[in-house]
Amino acid sequence: MPEIQGVDHLAIAVEDLDEATAIWRDRLGLREGAREIVEDQGVEVQMMYAGETRIELVCPIRPDSPMAGFLEKRGPGLHHLALSVADCAGAIEQVAAAGGRMIDPEPRGGAHNTRIAFVHPKSAGGVLTELVEGGEGPWQS
Repeated sequence: MPEIQGVDHLAIAVEDLDEATAIWRDRLGLREGAREIVEDQGVEVQMMYAGETRIELVCPIRPDSPMAGFLEKRGPGLHHLALSVADCAGAIEQVAAAGGRMIDPEPRGGAHNTRIAFVHPKSAGGVLTELVEGGEGPWQS
């Protein structure tokens, strides 16, 4: 099994990034972090902070993105749980060797200078799970 360093973030699917940022910041008191477009995934993300815990608001930037499909089918809400790993490629191999199904067979670039890969929800108790290497989690030095 991959060595999990901690929870990297929770991702929330949103339809309007500015509106969602205002809700999480002004109503719920989270601190606003970096905003970034991840072109190959067709999304814009806004990082929010609840103390050391990161909440990633994710909004589609085009109608053919997987996030647009998610929102159309399920509506706004929890999208995935992201777990920090030291070696994304190694974690993919370990999950697959243990019988897990990967959406991404190889790491790809993610937001905030990370390498990521998604584990299929059917292999993670119904939860879309992202493996994240690098970035700015509290465990990073």
